[in-house]
Amino acid sequence: MDNATEHTTHFGFKQVDKGQKASLVANVFDSVAAKYDVMNDLMSMGVHRLWKRFTIDCSGVRAGNKVLDIAGGTGDLTAKFSRLVGPTGRVTLADINLSMLKVGRDKLRDRGLVSNIDYVQADAEALPFPDNHFDVVTMAFGLRNVTEKQNALNSIYRVLKPGGRLLVLEFSKPTSEQLSKLYDMYSFHILPKMGQLVANDAESYQYLAESIRMHPDQETLKGMFEQAGFEQCDYQNLTGGIVALHRGYKF
Repeated sequence: MDNATEHTTHFGFKQVDKGQKASLVANVFDSVAAKYDVMNDLMSMGVHRLWKRFTIDCSGVRAGNKVLDIAGGTGDLTAKFSRLVGPTGRVTLADINLSMLKVGRDKLRDRGLVSNIDYVQADAEALPFPDNHFDVVTMAFGLRNVTEKQNALNSIYRVLKPGGRLLVLEFSKPTSEQLSKLYDMYSFHILPKMGQLVANDAESYQYLAESIRMHPDQETLKGMFEQAGFEQCDYQNLTGGIVALHRGYKF
């Protein structure tokens, strides 16, 4: 690896200095925060709700658990986990982006979910929590925006209790060539136009489409889980591999 490559990373299809990526991603999410829920429904035709429900069903979260929802955004997973852990449990919604965190907090408070939820602005690569603290950690559609993904997985491993588990729901690689071509056409031709019409922001949605293509494929991400120390790692393709749910355990 040459010296230049060591200090750069991808921001969508562009190469940028590693120190710049976090602020560039922050600008994207500052821009999309207000329309995030509406755009998610439009972009996925509502299917993102089924992907998230499947993640919750696979999480094994139960009463009394401590759950960390990283890149929790507007709080879809946190809302459900709050009910599952009950008054004896605790859910922490963490997001590096303050705009997203505020949208999530306001949304959940408007729904009366206040008693067992904490909100923390946090970088997934350096989580500000004690060792061996959480029973379950989830990350839905956030890992691809992290600069050093392996650092994030290492940090998550540290804060999980022995016996705890990580679930990462993320866009992945379609399993068929035909689906991949259709998905590319949708992502690069329709999605930015939709972003322009609904959120007046084609550029952010162009980045989001590009970031999906730059994310590690299913087997590569599984290997990164294992490198962080997770065991019994597996993944399940959803919607033909457009999305995959990865799971790993800390023993």
